[in-house]
Amino acid sequence: MNNGVQQGGRARSHAFREKAMGFVFLAAALMSILCVALICIFLFANGMPAIMEIGPLQFLLGKTWRPGNDIYGIFPMIVGSIYVTGGALILGVPVALLTAIYLAFFCPEKIYRIVKPAVELLAGIPSVVYGFFGIVVLVPMVRTLSEPFDGKGNSILTASILLAIMILPTIIGVVEPALRAVPRSYYEGALALGATHERSVFTAVVPAATSGVLAGIVLGIGRAMGETMAVIMVAGNQPRMPKGIFQGIRTLTGNIVIEMGYAAGLHREALIATGVVLFLFILLMNLAFSLLKGRRRDA
Repeated sequence: MNNGVQQGGRARSHAFREKAMGFVFLAAALMSILCVALICIFLFANGMPAIMEIGPLQFLLGKTWRPGNDIYGIFPMIVGSIYVTGGALILGVPVALLTAIYLAFFCPEKIYRIVKPAVELLAGIPSVVYGFFGIVVLVPMVRTLSEPFDGKGNSILTASILLAIMILPTIIGVVEPALRAVPRSYYEGALALGATHERSVFTAVVPAATSGVLAGIVLGIGRAMGETMAVIMVAGNQPRMPKGIFQGIRTLTGNIVIEMGYAAGLHREALIATGVVLFLFILLMNLAFSLLKGRRRDA
């Protein structure tokens, strides 16, 4: 009888602990949702009035940013952000994907122990250190290359190269586990059909990990789009329409950081509205990724 009572007590205690931990996990999840909701409320509550006062078309498509005259057009910054992010993806994604494939399928154990921590170390380097590297190394290099084209060292190309380096650990850190998670039978099946090791990896394993690869690229886009300090230090920060990859540009994030310290009134609200546009860009990219992922799953 005593044993039955004790077992019943332990069962009730175990059930209570499970319910309690369930509430803890639910509270943590709700807290995450609450943080996102508060950010959205703050941005839209403070940014949308400025967009409506300036005019949505004037704000989004205007090519002149002159706060002293109450002229707020962020189209040059939108184009600058797209150019810099696109350049970083063109330069960084192939390197990141090939590195992840190498680490997952071709890298000897001894070399892996060196390369993997080095890649992880890249993720821990502060942005300002990347910026100093860009100023000391990349800016003079690009200036030398662009002299025949009357270019500048602080330019779109410099920022793209620097961001390409910065997004490497983000993409590699997502893609490599995705490749390793592909069932071994995919690889063995390709070998059984007569494919070589390289062909089996690239034609059977990599396509099966497409969702993980896309997830890594989307995170890389978010990393590049949201980077501020390093880009400010090498991009030139000129709020004008880009005239070439060797000319300076200002991004959306750079525009906010450079002027928020002294902005007031409509100027400050316009900078917050710039954050709204950036936030919407990130949301649209995540939505596009989710739709693409859903279509691939259905197929």
